[in-house]
Amino acid sequence: METRSSGVRHISALTLLLVSVCPLCCRASWMWLGVTSAGAPEQLSCGDPVLSARQRELCRRKPFLLPSVRDGAQLAVSECQNQFRQERWNCSTSREPTAVFGHELTSGTKETAFIYAVMAAGLVHSVTRSCSQGNMTECGCDARLRGGGTAPEGWHWGGCSDNIQFGTWFSRKFMDDSMKNMSTSRGGYTLSTMNQHNSGAGRQAIERTMSTDCRCHGISGSCAVKTCWRSMAPFKRVGAYLKERYEQSVQVSDLSRRKMRKKDQRRPVDKHQLIYLNKSPNYCLEDRRRSIAGTRGRRCNRTSTGPDGCNLLCCGRGYNTHVVRNIQRCECKFVWCCYVHCRRCESMNDMHTCK
Repeated sequence: METRSSGVRHISALTLLLVSVCPLCCRASWMWLGVTSAGAPEQLSCGDPVLSARQRELCRRKPFLLPSVRDGAQLAVSECQNQFRQERWNCSTSREPTAVFGHELTSGTKETAFIYAVMAAGLVHSVTRSCSQGNMTECGCDARLRGGGTAPEGWHWGGCSDNIQFGTWFSRKFMDDSMKNMSTSRGGYTLSTMNQHNSGAGRQAIERTMSTDCRCHGISGSCAVKTCWRSMAPFKRVGAYLKERYEQSVQVSDLSRRKMRKKDQRRPVDKHQLIYLNKSPNYCLEDRRRSIAGTRGRRCNRTSTGPDGCNLLCCGRGYNTHVVRNIQRCECKFVWCCYVHCRRCESMNDMHTCK
């Protein structure tokens, strides 16, 4: 354990040195907590160099929230990879604190938009869950709805509604830059204001996917009276909702470009939409400078017409077919007494990988 802790301290010190020498080109990100091991809470520290100065200050004021920050980051990274597992960009990550998502974190593309939205949503979800479970003294259930409802219809608000207000507040304070969004209808967006907008859309996704759950009360389960409360959706549903927003994302004008054509002027954008500045690369070929892995060697589905199909995923380069031998237990039967007897079944399956 001492060796492991020493190694973590060495990596943190090295990261801090890199950030101090080159603060702009190799700035560490708190999102790195999403790819670290979840089994070592003693390694969390408010002085961690992956946190910005403002985040470290917020952490020192509320250190009990740091485990939720890590859990939220891990929840978001996992769901990002789940939603894009069959796409050319599969939300690949690096264990380097300065390049967690590689070029995508600063490229201003649709992928950047999704990353910021899902990370903000993951933070709200994790903090809110801790509040509802009674793990924090500063927050708990949302009691504002209690006592309301329609008595003649036989139901009322009660139970423990998820208090997303506190989780949303903390996510905004932790993620958003201190600068205000100064973009106007005649101007455009900067990367910073774009990220703030998408982070807000991610937080809105938690609220928009909440559900109303009820429990029946009455003689013999007659449901004469119901107690209802508001609950967050499972994060997979939030991820699916954000993936839909990703597919429908809107390109906006870049304020850093001095010459903008009239048709590129910014249209009013709904706060629930994801926005982006630049078109995405095709992610077909490896580009180490941009940390793009390419699709060579990725497994594809020969019969699919979706993004996981060999034609689309392999970018027209073709694919290799391998025969894979699988051995598993089958035809299991319970034998009295007391064990299970199974046969070993062997199957040969084709596996296709991109050239």
